[in-house]
Amino acid sequence: MRTYGTLKGLPVFDARNAACIGKVTDLVISAAGRVSGLVIDGKGLFKKDRFIPLSCISSVGEDGVMVGNPELLQPLAAAKEDYRFQGHGKLLNKTVYSKNGVQLGLLEDVYFSEQLGTIVAYELTDGFFADLTEGRKKVNPLSEELTISKDAIVMNVIQE
Repeated sequence: MRTYGTLKGLPVFDARNAACIGKVTDLVISAAGRVSGLVIDGKGLFKKDRFIPLSCISSVGEDGVMVGNPELLQPLAAAKEDYRFQGHGKLLNKTVYSKNGVQLGLLEDVYFSEQLGTIVAYELTDGFFADLTEGRKKVNPLSEELTISKDAIVMNVIQE
């Protein structure tokens, strides 16, 4: 299980020749509530960011991400229907509500299985001072189903 916070900034390597092909800059989450891949920063003359589908990632370690075949990397436009944690359709710091209409907090991070893309838990915050006094909240989704708008995220959760 990984969090976006532990992946951000990690180098991405071609597993065949150990060449660094970029660094993780964002996490892509589908409208169905699953992690579909990673965004890496662009390298080279035109420096365009690229999308790595989860299926192309051969392994994720503490210090780097290995990609079996970098030719399978896609332009970022391939993930345009999905949401990004920090980029287009930004989910970071979006207000999260339960299906019962209870405000749970602001989305701070996600815990997910890097093999399957399943989101296991969401880390929420009520702000800096609440984090210091009470700590961040962790909520587990009852299902992958979630509703995302420009204003909020609504999900069915179990609160810890």
